[in-house]
Amino acid sequence: MITSTSNAQVKALSKLIKNARARRQQQVYIVEGIRMFRETPEDRIEKIYASESFVKEHETLLAGKDWEMLSDSVFASVSDTKTPQGVLCLVKMRENRLEDMLQQKNGLWLILENVQDPGNLGTIFRTAEAAGATGILLSSDSVDVYNPKVIRSTMGAVFRMPFFYVKDLPAAVKSLSGQGIRTYAAHLNGKNVYDEEDYTEGCAFLIGNEGNGLRDEVSECADCLIRIPMCGKAESLNAAVAAAVLMFEAGRQRRK
Repeated sequence: MITSTSNAQVKALSKLIKNARARRQQQVYIVEGIRMFRETPEDRIEKIYASESFVKEHETLLAGKDWEMLSDSVFASVSDTKTPQGVLCLVKMRENRLEDMLQQKNGLWLILENVQDPGNLGTIFRTAEAAGATGILLSSDSVDVYNPKVIRSTMGAVFRMPFFYVKDLPAAVKSLSGQGIRTYAAHLNGKNVYDEEDYTEGCAFLIGNEGNGLRDEVSECADCLIRIPMCGKAESLNAAVAAAVLMFEAGRQRRK
């Protein structure tokens, strides 16, 4: 059992939780909590770390796996949550190729520009899976998908929803259009209301930064600007909520 926060493994875990560059360099990330532990594909788990209390209660869950026990205090020191559940996994990153993702016909895509809130991004992943989305493209300045707060918010969807970071978002939007995927930008200046459009063929929704929306150079690449009508004094919706409204409308149309 590891009982010191000076242990090399403990220091490495702390660095992976806090540092996106370290995660990218090592191509691993941290998944924490019993639900996420159960959701994680076994072939992608490198190692499991469990608190002494967790082992006493759930040792059968660890049978046959590569795991290390930490004292409760040491586990709490590396945990990213206020009330640790006592188990975390070191997980290998998944390699997604944009070319492979785009092979699916009649896809339903989300394109995210500079989404910064970890909870928003995690909720978008979870909602995208529930709505039947094909995949998610993100601008390179968006929050790291492997941020522990994002991972927790996905509720396991991160393991099943393909995603890809792009350096040049306008070029990616144009590439999708060139492949017959109609692109719709959620925009306050949208000419058409979102539920007046036809999403039964391949399409993609562009969602912008929580505070600033889409940059002009990105929204101008879209085939169509759409808006979500609102009552009262509200000017815009949370990025995750806007994404949910659009994706579920597309899902509704496709079920007819």
